[in-house]
Amino acid sequence: MQLVDKKITLAELKRLSDRMFGNLVKAVVDVKKGIMVIDAAMHADEEKFLLDRGSKQDNLWGINLYPEQTGDNFIEFDSVINLRPRQNNFSRGVDDEKVRKKIINIVNKLVTT
Repeated sequence: MQLVDKKITLAELKRLSDRMFGNLVKAVVDVKKGIMVIDAAMHADEEKFLLDRGSKQDNLWGINLYPEQTGDNFIEFDSVINLRPRQNNFSRGVDDEKVRKKIINIVNKLVTT
């Protein structure tokens, strides 16, 4: 697992995707702190990593990054940790458009070409 609180290159994400899943890198984003954790087999492991470091669960969202893709196909909003009826999120995606935009902005800030 790797904490990303400073920029990471797209080439590094590609290297990680080749090592683990072949085409994607799992990530959990803390929308309040503007950081993410990458490179674990399960979003739940990344979530625990951030919780152990003071993040609040309501701010953590699971995504998948596809380094070989561009545009809307680069980020996939799909994780079991996103199922949160108490936050009105009833899917594995991220139902709130504002939260999705925060995630996109954080990823775009942290991932460089």
